[in-house]
Amino acid sequence: MKAPLRDGALGIGWRPEICGVIAELDGLGFAEVIAESLPMHRAGRRAPEIAIPAELTALLDRGVAVVPHGISLSLGGADPVDEHRIEHLAACARALGAPLVSEHVAFVRAGGLEAGHLLPVPRSKAALEVLVRNISRTQAALDVPLAVENIAALFDWPDDEYTEAEFLTELIDRTGVYLLLDIANVYANARNRHRDPLAELLRLPAERIAYCHVAGGHEADGRYHDTHTHPVPAEVLTLVGEFTATHPVPLMLERDGNYPPAAELLDELDAIAAAADRTSLTGRARSAHP
Repeated sequence: MKAPLRDGALGIGWRPEICGVIAELDGLGFAEVIAESLPMHRAGRRAPEIAIPAELTALLDRGVAVVPHGISLSLGGADPVDEHRIEHLAACARALGAPLVSEHVAFVRAGGLEAGHLLPVPRSKAALEVLVRNISRTQAALDVPLAVENIAALFDWPDDEYTEAEFLTELIDRTGVYLLLDIANVYANARNRHRDPLAELLRLPAERIAYCHVAGGHEADGRYHDTHTHPVPAEVLTLVGEFTATHPVPLMLERDGNYPPAAELLDELDAIAAAADRTSLTGRARSAHP
């Protein structure tokens, strides 16, 4: 099955704080919006309605594909996925006319407690069964394909039975889900475990990639932390170039908080485009935001 986004497309994570810069980007292939940032309203028995900011509507009017990205489904949690959270994600997809939706291979709650963070699931047969069940339940309620993202984790569970590549491949084979490949997360995990990031990346099921995240991080206390609040390091850009040389996957810059001046943000977008040998998006934006 063909991936929902165009090969070679360049995108960005849409955030209100940088929406003015995003509005001026040329040839933007797609944008990703945090689904939970879009409120859902109910009116009697009518279908729920999603409140879409005017700036995001303007992108849709330009024909830019917008992908809702969930952060709270807890697909890896032992409890069944909450039906209201699935409904919200499905409503976001319909309101945006999205080609797909995405979430994480992670859990965020257990026993009624919220972690406030994406936590890694054990790469075990039992955890795989839970993910298959929750993903299948979510897919049944969606009108568009689902992609799931690999996360950065500072530890591995002692009962792991699979490598990450084996685990994701088995998950994809059993559910037909797409992979949202976070290249920066692969780099972070490999660096913290003293492994070769490119070798780790090339083990993943590239034929099912829907799109890729590229994000920044920094070193602290002997660990590399995927923060989304720092510039994309040169090592991640090198990894992007090495991977996209043979895999022309859609790429997007993911930035959350500590937003730099417009010129620096545009420099990051240009660095990603250059690493992947793609056309810059920033010409008009640089004129609007010198």
